[in-house]
Amino acid sequence: MLDKLTQKFSDAFRFIAGKSAITEKNIDDAVEAIKMALLEADVNLRVVRRFVNSTIEEAKGEKVLRSVDPGQQFIKIVHDKLVSFLGGGGEILKLKGPDTISTVLMLGLQGSGKTTSSAKLALRLKKEGRNPLLAACDLVRPAAVEQLFVLGSQIDVPVYKEDGAKDPVAVYKSALALARKNLHDTLIIDTTGRLQIDEPMMEELKRLRDAVKPDELLLVADSMTGQSAADIAKTFDEKIGLTGVVLTKFDSDTRGGAALSLKTVTGKALKFVGTGEKPEDFEPFHPDRIAGRILGMGDVVSLVEKAQEVIDQKEALELQKKMEKETFTLDDWLNQIRSVKKMGSLQKMLEMIPGMAGQISEEDINREDLKHQEAILSSMTLKERANHLIIGPSRRSRIARGSGTSAAEVGRVIKKFEKMRTMMKKMSKAGKNSAAMQQMMGGRGF
Repeated sequence: MLDKLTQKFSDAFRFIAGKSAITEKNIDDAVEAIKMALLEADVNLRVVRRFVNSTIEEAKGEKVLRSVDPGQQFIKIVHDKLVSFLGGGGEILKLKGPDTISTVLMLGLQGSGKTTSSAKLALRLKKEGRNPLLAACDLVRPAAVEQLFVLGSQIDVPVYKEDGAKDPVAVYKSALALARKNLHDTLIIDTTGRLQIDEPMMEELKRLRDAVKPDELLLVADSMTGQSAADIAKTFDEKIGLTGVVLTKFDSDTRGGAALSLKTVTGKALKFVGTGEKPEDFEPFHPDRIAGRILGMGDVVSLVEKAQEVIDQKEALELQKKMEKETFTLDDWLNQIRSVKKMGSLQKMLEMIPGMAGQISEEDINREDLKHQEAILSSMTLKERANHLIIGPSRRSRIARGSGTSAAEVGRVIKKFEKMRTMMKKMSKAGKNSAAMQQMMGGRGF
């Protein structure tokens, strides 16, 4: 995610970092490198000019040139500019209270991920305590209605659809009636799309907008299209009116042109990003966190939030006590491996750790090793996972057959566990110890 941009900014900061005093020439060199990085990231040219000019203006002031640490002061200026261009403090959905029905109109071209994003948004709102209903009002694209229905079934959110319907406004009105009857507080409406913007589509969307009077009009755009996504958003906003944008395929966007261009070009906030194919891969957009990732500062807050979603606080406290008393078992280890997998891609998690972005590639992470460990642990009995000391040669052979590995691999897993358990005990006594944590995690993998 944004790997290329992160690397380019790191290169740019080499002109400044570590210098006890910097000159206007140093700043010019760094800013020129930043300008090229933004242009290569497919950021809108007008946005690049504004970013560069405002950075130069502030960086050449006394704040940087006379600063105690001018290099760090310059990086802070760039960080703050990035946050501003990405949208400032970020914006949330403006929905009504649970006693009334809020409506969200999902807009976008075909292939942007509009229908999938509608379902992902419904799941997110459901987890936040709302009671959403999806309305299938894309009556143009073949199978769009059925796709939304299938997605709704997967996330256990009801979908209102009418087979053979021709009028999206009529479908919306029936969906609204159902929402009132079944006490839904949020109605998410999937609308028609085209391969490109045309007047018939816009006229239909205007008619639906006027009937719905939605609380939110969200454009779903493909981040891989770069600054074209910002241009599409601008057109939709001029013709329909938008309250925000959802960027899909953000996990695959190594350049960042769409995210960096949107706010300046459209004036509309980027509210959510799609970060994967799973229904839960849908996150609020936080400009400050993304700016941190671009500059290689990581995103520890998002990492902690992901961990909190899958790790129960009570279980975490019990685990800490086990670590302190050295009663951590193979069964506990198996549960930890499964928790890590629930948090998503290891690559994404590493990107959130300060200084790790771009340092470890997808190829460096030994996914097969993680799978083998889980298979070996799953092939053990509860008694064996509770007390690894009873696992002798015959048991190792049986576990190896059950996991499709070898007795030697089973032995290596047990030795790794023993070493890790000892390290955990030391860590629990020493408190925070990042070096020990890295060693415990095996350097590059769990």
